Amino acid sequence: MRRFSLALISGLLALALFGCSGASSNSNSNDSNPSPMFITGEDAPVSSVVAFNITIDKITLNNQTSTVTALDTPTAVDFGRLVGLRSLLGFNMVTPGVYTSATVTFEASSPAPTVNYVDLTTTPPSLGMATGVLSTSTVTVSFPAGKPLTVSGNGLAGLHMDFDLRDSLAIDNNGQLIINNGQINITPKLDVMAVSASDELGQITYFLGNVVSVGSDSFVMQGPYGFQEVIDVNSNTQFNGSNSLSSLTPNDIVCIEGTVQADGSILASSVELITTDKAFISGRILAISSGPVVTMFVGEELGTSATIPVDSVYTVDLSQVSHYDICFIDNWFTNELFGPNSLVVGQRIFVGGTYQSNVFTPDMVSLRRQGVVGSLVQGSVNITSGNIGSFAMQNDALMSYSAGGPFTVYTVNQTQFVNIDGLSGLQAAGAANLVARGLVFYDPTTQKPVVWSHVVRVLP
Repeated sequence: MRRFSLALISGLLALALFGCSGASSNSNSNDSNPSPMFITGEDAPVSSVVAFNITIDKITLNNQTSTVTALDTPTAVDFGRLVGLRSLLGFNMVTPGVYTSATVTFEASSPAPTVNYVDLTTTPPSLGMATGVLSTSTVTVSFPAGKPLTVSGNGLAGLHMDFDLRDSLAIDNNGQLIINNGQINITPKLDVMAVSASDELGQITYFLGNVVSVGSDSFVMQGPYGFQEVIDVNSNTQFNGSNSLSSLTPNDIVCIEGTVQADGSILASSVELITTDKAFISGRILAISSGPVVTMFVGEELGTSATIPVDSVYTVDLSQVSHYDICFIDNWFTNELFGPNSLVVGQRIFVGGTYQSNVFTPDMVSLRRQGVVGSLVQGSVNITSGNIGSFAMQNDALMSYSAGGPFTVYTVNQTQFVNIDGLSGLQAAGAANLVARGLVFYDPTTQKPVVWSHVVRVLP
């Protein structure tokens, strides 16, 4: 990978990191007819946890006089995959009202929650698995004071749910998971917030699946949580490369970003056609050997479950793969930033290919957005201009393992800072706990991973 100026990389990476933002408006009414409401989810993470699978059986909304159901279809969610990413978990019609709390019911045993974590005591790093033991399967959480969830008779309401793994999992004073006989205690801690579809926390930043059918101004995709979703496109929707709606065919694998609409569909701000293959595996790199041959944690898969199931470790030979791309970038610049010689431990990649006779044959690799959690290294913030600059992070899992210590996070003026006033605020933040969402690249000069960040969020 050649060395490029900070300004040049900042501009060219904007396509990959900063897509268009959709918009949705809410209107108020006292109509008693059921009104639409969507639910989004993400995770306040633990750096060593790569998967946290739990089934949400039900979500209800409560006030002093009534309780209504917001989600009644059991939904299996991997919150570990949603580090720094936000997905649509559900959509329902809800009785209008002002609700002050939400009650979430989790499945305790069929199936029980599971935690997959990085074990750095082995060479290469491996994955450990523990079964979760819930202290309670039902949790009631109040909305922030003065900010209830209002469902109007003629508008679209939103519920954002953040599963706080850092406070939910049994962790010792050194930040290590406490696992006994293959089990870990879980005391569910959640944050809930009322959001609008146009809010940053209401936007869908990651929804991946395969195309079911294509229409004149929309397509239907099979989403990650068992339901099909209508995806609308318009003249503002960005497609990667030279693709368009007419490029899509059934079974193509796509990833979208966008805004939930009142009918439950998503208006896509960005549509990425990743591959027309019928099989893929996706996850974080644990080890790399010559070839390149990559050992990875499989967090998602399609069509390979017979031999490469989700939450498994798999080694794939990429020596015959020549097609490399970066999410939402498909031009000459891609090969300058990402290719077979710029893979690095800690990256999240998508490997597409064919699957026949229980054999997966890869033919493309795509670098994916991801969230990276860690603590800010005090005194490391460098400001070039505005929010253009960098800082260092330290974590206790793959990123710092790969970097041999702290790693660099780059930001630009478009980077969104949450719970902090930009880079200048970070300078006075001490050793704050952070999540940086963006792309992880290999720096050929230092031979270490670096992060180009779209969002920097200070954790409570």
